[in-house]
Amino acid sequence: MSTLFFTDPACLTHVTPEGHPERVDRLRTILSALDDPGFAALDRRQAPPAPVSEVLRCHPQSYVDQIRDAVPVLGQVQLDADTWLSSGSWDAALNGLGALLGALDAVIAGEGRNAFAAIRPPGHHAETAKPMGFCLFGNVAIAAKRALDHHGLRRVAVLDFDVHHGNGTQDLLWSEGRALFVSSHQFPLWPGTGRADETGALGTVLNLPLPPGTDGPAFRAAWEAQVFPRVDAFAPELILVSAGFDAHRDDPLAQLALGVEDFDWITRRICDLADTHAGGRVVSALEGGYNLDALAASTAAHVKVLMERGA
Repeated sequence: MSTLFFTDPACLTHVTPEGHPERVDRLRTILSALDDPGFAALDRRQAPPAPVSEVLRCHPQSYVDQIRDAVPVLGQVQLDADTWLSSGSWDAALNGLGALLGALDAVIAGEGRNAFAAIRPPGHHAETAKPMGFCLFGNVAIAAKRALDHHGLRRVAVLDFDVHHGNGTQDLLWSEGRALFVSSHQFPLWPGTGRADETGALGTVLNLPLPPGTDGPAFRAAWEAQVFPRVDAFAPELILVSAGFDAHRDDPLAQLALGVEDFDWITRRICDLADTHAGGRVVSALEGGYNLDALAASTAAHVKVLMERGA
């Protein structure tokens, strides 16, 4: 077994305005970091673009048409205060989703023990019919639905440690009793959702709001006390990860105080849960992280642990 790595060159064609935090250099930086000889054992793959039928697992056709029709031939179009489209955004969104679904399918088929998909635009803020927070489609929620409805898994956990609440994933999985969605995030902070009393239509949403300044020991204690027992009780057959690295202390968009070692730790603990319940199956997708040095180091630590556990 091995760790699979999926990405797609089209993800570099989603271009945001000068100075925008969700920029092409984020992915370039990750690809450069993972080009190190220490990552030579990664099984690097490319998957076909996702068909629109996969997007429709979570989003209505009218919304998909709205996004496609808004893509400009030249320049950029602003969808909301934070979210932009360029000429390459449609291909970036579908090819990035395809990379994640390729990772999902390969891990479920036993071709690798775990996988990481380095994709953009990110997805965990996209709601059912609303782009938001740099996101167009709910990548990880779509993957969860495919795991359940196409592959026939009975229970899937989605764990999101991005510093911002995964409001989109929560919206898309709100009534899905076969998926446990967990989000730890700074609160209060944009988008303003993710209170502890938001528990889903069937009690399968767990929000872990963390105050500004939360450091590594407090973050770890919160996950150990509140998240891991819940995941253990749920016994998922697969764990999907929304891997945002903007809870790093150097990130410019928030005020948590994690270090690279904390992303190493949470990856190990997620792999422990997957070993217990899911045959080690973890599929992780890039979300946020906007300080390039912190993003590169944190992603490298995350992938290195996946490789150790996938060997």
